[in-house]
Amino acid sequence: MNPKLAEKLQSQPKRWKYQIPIALIVAILLAWSATAIEYRGITERGPMMALNILKGIINPDTHILFGFHDQSVPYLLIETLSIAFLGTIIGTILAIPLSFLSARNVAPRPITAVMNIVIILIRTVPAFVYGLMFIRVTGPGAFAGVMTMSLTSIGMLTKRNTEVVEDLDKGVIESLDAAGCTRFQKIRYGVLPQLFSNFISNTIYRFDLNMKDASVLGLVGAGGIGAPLIFNMSLFRWNVVGALLIGLMIMVLIVEVISTRLRTKLARG
Repeated sequence: MNPKLAEKLQSQPKRWKYQIPIALIVAILLAWSATAIEYRGITERGPMMALNILKGIINPDTHILFGFHDQSVPYLLIETLSIAFLGTIIGTILAIPLSFLSARNVAPRPITAVMNIVIILIRTVPAFVYGLMFIRVTGPGAFAGVMTMSLTSIGMLTKRNTEVVEDLDKGVIESLDAAGCTRFQKIRYGVLPQLFSNFISNTIYRFDLNMKDASVLGLVGAGGIGAPLIFNMSLFRWNVVGALLIGLMIMVLIVEVISTRLRTKLARG
């Protein structure tokens, strides 16, 4: 072996004392998790069901796929998109002041402690459960989906935006203060430029997640494409299911590509 390489290897820190216990803990957790999984095999109708779904995607119902009525794919996708968009906008607007109240470098410690507990409680409940709760209050429909998306967006965006506020560079603000700038000027030129791109990036990311959640919320009656999807699957109308899945996949793919490009552009300035 090369003497220089051997000397370099000898000089590296010995991390095996930490790596071996961590590996053992991970192995124990994997073995423990495997005991909770019970595999019962594939049902007798399973392969046939999978084949029927594949046939439905290959031969979709064109009247549902390209029509424009209350049960067509374009109409349902627009409804799903509207639920995700409105929920994201409402959640973003409400999350901005909550983010400043949760930031330790902006608000007093008692306020931040209370706000962090509230945000943790909001984030604890899954979107599916929120959907069931709002349906009981407002009735089934798109409004329940919007309220669900708004609440879940508040929890995530407040947490992520709080981290951005806490990483705020106070040196810029102190420089503007030394230059004699007013409070509005310090916010306009010192605070907003540091927060704007990160806030927008988090909002775009949340919208991407809301698109997928809004599709699932239809299963509980909160509007969108999920309810017709599960309804037609229960009726074994695989050509309609195929049309709905094609539209859903295209919509998610388009939103994914656009949101990724926008977030990349914001990250690079």
